[in-house]
Amino acid sequence: MGVFVGRAVLKLRRAVVVDEDPLAVEVDGERRAAWADEGMVGEVREGDEVVVNTEALDLELGSGGFDVVHVNLTRGLEGGGADGEHVMKLNYTSLQHPVKPAERSAEQIEAGDAATPAVLVIPLHGHLAPAAWSAAQVPPELRVGYVQTGGGALPGSLSRDVRELRERGLLCGHFTAGPAFGGELEAISVAGALDAAAGLGWDAVIAGPGPGILGSETRYGHGAMAAMDTAHAALALGMTTLLSPRFSGADPRPRHRGVSHHTATVLEMLLGRVQVPVPEDELTVGPALEPLLGSRHRTSRQPVDLDGYGKSGLPTKVMGRTLDEDPLFFAAALASGSALGAASTG
Repeated sequence: MGVFVGRAVLKLRRAVVVDEDPLAVEVDGERRAAWADEGMVGEVREGDEVVVNTEALDLELGSGGFDVVHVNLTRGLEGGGADGEHVMKLNYTSLQHPVKPAERSAEQIEAGDAATPAVLVIPLHGHLAPAAWSAAQVPPELRVGYVQTGGGALPGSLSRDVRELRERGLLCGHFTAGPAFGGELEAISVAGALDAAAGLGWDAVIAGPGPGILGSETRYGHGAMAAMDTAHAALALGMTTLLSPRFSGADPRPRHRGVSHHTATVLEMLLGRVQVPVPEDELTVGPALEPLLGSRHRTSRQPVDLDGYGKSGLPTKVMGRTLDEDPLFFAAALASGSALGAASTG
């Protein structure tokens, strides 16, 4: 069989691990940053011979700009797999692996003893930390968890933000749903993850892509379109649904300044009504946002504490811009977290 026309053969290269923390490999005499999902490929140690996918670093991607370990030739060829599970993720790829799905059974759903958490749909991973922190500022203490959807990077273990938020107790759990994998819990679908979160007694859910959102400079070809499917799933399950808008006052790309075209497209296409939180003191994006809301969606103005978040020690840089350089981006996420907290306690 020949190579499919228009398809690129994987850019795999042999490499040697030259440092473990942070992981670095040497490819043809060049030292390069790397990442390995040890849950998939096993432990990686200095001196190991590995095969890496070099595409992202060669393309100088701003997010995901590192080589990815595909297989460890030294110690990664004796994996035992998983016994008894038959649900596969990354199906029909060389990295396909079985997972135990967390979806509730029909009997559990019919029992009707689950909570009904509010759901905040975020447009990209950079909203997760400020939204989770802001939700935690709304008393009483809530059980807020994260459902990682498609639209961005797939491995759940890739996110440093999730790790830190879990360590601080700002997230009570982490699902990876649909194509995403590697979280604490696995779900086949986003709807299944949201329903399972309800069964676990979560008060609120933040749902959205992992780091490194996909984009093609087209109206529909971007990872934020996952927000539409996530919002529809939450609405269909009868959950209060909020959409965190992507705002920016400093993005060099006109399509993302003010109200991002990602948010605009999702709002225009949604079939149900959602709440769109906005910072209470923000006036510059209002005129651009109002036509997108129409008579279906509604805004709620929420307080934001940029100074408090800045002192929290959580990430204050996204896509190369700091909180001071693009406060509007962070303010939108903080407002959404405040609204989620209010919706979950009201």
